[in-house]
Amino acid sequence: MTRTTPRESLAELKQRLLARRHFLRQAAGGSLALLFGPVTLADDTSSNTWQTLDAVLRHLFPSEPDAPGANEIHALAYLRRITKDPFIDSDERAFIPRGAGWLEEVAQKAHSHPFHKLNDEQRESTLRFIVARPVGENWVSTLLLYTLEALLTAPAYGGNPDGIGWRWLRHTPGFPLPDANTLYWKLPHV
Repeated sequence: MTRTTPRESLAELKQRLLARRHFLRQAAGGSLALLFGPVTLADDTSSNTWQTLDAVLRHLFPSEPDAPGANEIHALAYLRRITKDPFIDSDERAFIPRGAGWLEEVAQKAHSHPFHKLNDEQRESTLRFIVARPVGENWVSTLLLYTLEALLTAPAYGGNPDGIGWRWLRHTPGFPLPDANTLYWKLPHV
């Protein structure tokens, strides 16, 4: 990975990384079509899409007696906000529900059931099949990235309710924290 130079801003670094991710998704998209045949794109407003994504997030970041999981950190609600955020790359926003459609097709072909109805072993094998392909690995990595953001974000952004993730990690956040009036999309942008 290329290191940032002292003159490179965080925005420039993020733009460079997003461009690389976009290239990888585009390159992998053709191989996915060859592997799975024609792929029906999931409607990002479909309740089935969100049900699938919720099952994936809960599988990737399960709840434990002494640790919050995807449910407790509101990972799905955070992901919903990300898919509507105009400051997030539009290809990335579309990639999330599209991946749920791919996963559903694999689950149906392999197990004749939707992903959310599979047992843990079937979910694991289906996700491992997806991750074995570059586009699937990128999709799961994207979900993990946003799950970790939900764990660590300021609660005003929709994840980490009441600082549950911070308490679990024994982290003291910086101050001041954003509130409903100081969220980044509400600030003037140049």
